[in-house]
This record gives sequence, C-alpha cells and structure tokens, in this order.
Amino acid sequence: MTSSTLATPHKINRPNLVAVGTIVWLSSELMFFAALFAMYFTTRAVQGPTIWSESTEILNIPFAALNTTVLVLSSVTCQFGVFAAERFQAKRTGSIFNIKSWGMREWFSLTFLMGAFFIAGQIYEYAHLVLEGVTLSSDAYGSVFYMTTGFHGLHVTGGLIAFLIVMVRVSKARRFTHNQATTAIVVSYYWHFVDVVWIALFSAIYLIK
Repeated sequence: MTSSTLATPHKINRPNLVAVGTIVWLSSELMFFAALFAMYFTTRAVQGPTIWSESTEILNIPFAALNTTVLVLSSVTCQFGVFAAERFQAKRTGSIFNIKSWGMREWFSLTFLMGAFFIAGQIYEYAHLVLEGVTLSSDAYGSVFYMTTGFHGLHVTGGLIAFLIVMVRVSKARRFTHNQATTAIVVSYYWHFVDVVWIALFSAIYLIK
C-alpha cells in the first residue's frame, strides 16, 4: 500500500437527512390518501351505482381534464426548476423570453402559477356543483367528493406556500447554496407526490363511473 493511498481517505456518501425525512413523511401522507380512497370506494359500494351514475353526470369532465393537464404539466416545470437548482442557477441569465436561460426562480414561479390555476379551477367547479345541489351534506356522494378533492386541494395549497418560501429565501440570499438547492429538490418531491395523487383521484372520481 503506497503512501498516496493512505493519504486519501474513503468518502462515505450518506443520504441527505432532509430528503430521507421528506420521503418518510410522504409515505405517511400516502397512507392518509389510501384511507380516503378506501372511504370513497366503500361508500360507493354501499350506496350503489345508481347514486353515483346520477351524480357523476353533473361533473364537467372536459374542464376537470384541462385542470388536471395543467397540474400534471406543472410537475414538468417544477423538474426544470430542480435541474436549474442542481446546477446552482437561481435566476435567469438572459431575457425572460429566452426559456433556455431560465433559472430555478422562473421555473418555480411558472409552477406556482399553474398550481394556482388548478386551485382556482377547483373552486370554480365547487361553485358549479353547489348550484347543482351537490354539497358536503347533500348526500354520501357529495360528502366523499368534497372530502377527497378538498384534502388534496389543501395539499396543493401547502405546496404553493412552499414554493413561495423557497423563492423568497433565494431572492434574499446573497448566493445560492447547497442547502437551498436541497430545499428546492425536497419541495419538488412533495409537488410530484400531490400530482400523482391527483391523477389517481381524477381517474377514480371522473373516469370510473
């Protein structure tokens, strides 16, 4: 064994504790949504297909599909923001119209706007359903519909707040650090999670009649 070998210690690559903690927390969130899915399908089985077929006819599936598409595409813009964070590019290096020069802040800002569009669309849909007589206390369908989509909407709102916190912290910082990049990546984990959950909810509520 040479002296140069002895002088070079082995580097142990430990997983980032924040990322690991986030994954563990998202696992518990997955169990929460699994319980909501179980409640939805159990209530549907008990109430029978008649109530469900009548209630789902009121749903505006094309609008919900558009809203879903916007949320799914927001995962793409979020990931581009992560790529910018990984190369420690906090903001754009050129014109705002030059997407190739965008940094994490621009991609996360676009993701925030798309997520806000989704929430606004969900509020619009709620208003339409209330006018049609579907409320939280109208029947079993209304209860499970608002509970499942409402809790998901709260999670999306939490993600929007997280994006704001990340962008404010980055704008106030003198330089973009590794910790800030890690925070951006962790927020992306959460955002991808709520997107995947919504795809499952959309399929169960709007497509499976």
